[in-house]
Amino acid sequence: MSGKMRLCATFSTAMALFCLPAASHAATCTAQAELSPQDRGALTAVGGRLSESVVQQDLSTLQAAVLPAEAAEWTGIQRAIEQAEPLVKGGQIQLRNIYLLDASSMTAAADTQFFCSNPIGTLTVTINMHALPPGRYAVVLADAAGAPLGGQLGLILAWDGAAWRLAGLSAHQGIFDGHDGVWYWSRARGLAKVDPWSAWYSYDAARYLLLPLDIISSPNLEKLQQEQTQVAGSPQEAFPYSLPGGDRTWKIDAVQLDATLHQADLAVVYESAGVTDPAAQRTEAIAVFSAFLKAQPGIRQNFHGLWAYASKDGKRTPVIEMPMAQIP
Repeated sequence: MSGKMRLCATFSTAMALFCLPAASHAATCTAQAELSPQDRGALTAVGGRLSESVVQQDLSTLQAAVLPAEAAEWTGIQRAIEQAEPLVKGGQIQLRNIYLLDASSMTAAADTQFFCSNPIGTLTVTINMHALPPGRYAVVLADAAGAPLGGQLGLILAWDGAAWRLAGLSAHQGIFDGHDGVWYWSRARGLAKVDPWSAWYSYDAARYLLLPLDIISSPNLEKLQQEQTQVAGSPQEAFPYSLPGGDRTWKIDAVQLDATLHQADLAVVYESAGVTDPAAQRTEAIAVFSAFLKAQPGIRQNFHGLWAYASKDGKRTPVIEMPMAQIP
């Protein structure tokens, strides 16, 4: 396998790159229910062992399991494993899904799309791989059941001719403050007509919590996306968003979900006056927060806090994070 392989993923806890490859007719997917006993047993054993090693922070076991072609990426893999620790802490690994991906009939590396259907063909999950070399692969999804942050693991395995090896790893949060993605989805629906901004970002929170691996799409996630785009009066086309505040008008360039602190926070990107003194930066950020929450009061009740990112001459500078209760 070429060291140039990229599985549309970086070794991080928040893989943000979606692939939009052309479908390859030489690629097939076998979902868990239709795996042979031999394949199911082997992938369950490897996926369970590696997932447990992430929970235990067993770096030696994980490093030994890495595909040789990806060995040079160990520093990034190790960082992802360490960042996964708080997400899976206190949980017990339960395997959720296994998908066996066969691209061995391909003649060269290519963007590849796998369609994984259930036995009766009523549900199809799509897995997108970028610049995938010919070979056999597997995707194993696991949950850290009982973990306060609801950690979810996505493992990408590659067959090296003798054993399944680790080729990609992602860890993702599944719970904000005791609530999972289904809860946020339900809340988004309830807010859609009365508070479209809070509804929009609740849909974002639901998607974030429900997506264990960014290379996967499903009918449920597509339905969520469709519902979100139908919210009338949402922030979808509001930016740049001008808000009066004191003796000036603030211009907000973007607002987006920010889970840096493992909470349902929102990041507010605003055009700064260019102040550089830390105290002045903080004062400016708080003024922006207050103006934003005055314009969209429902945000205060529905999210944990706000992050401030000051934008000046094309550069974004993180300033402060504040819980809602501390924002005047």
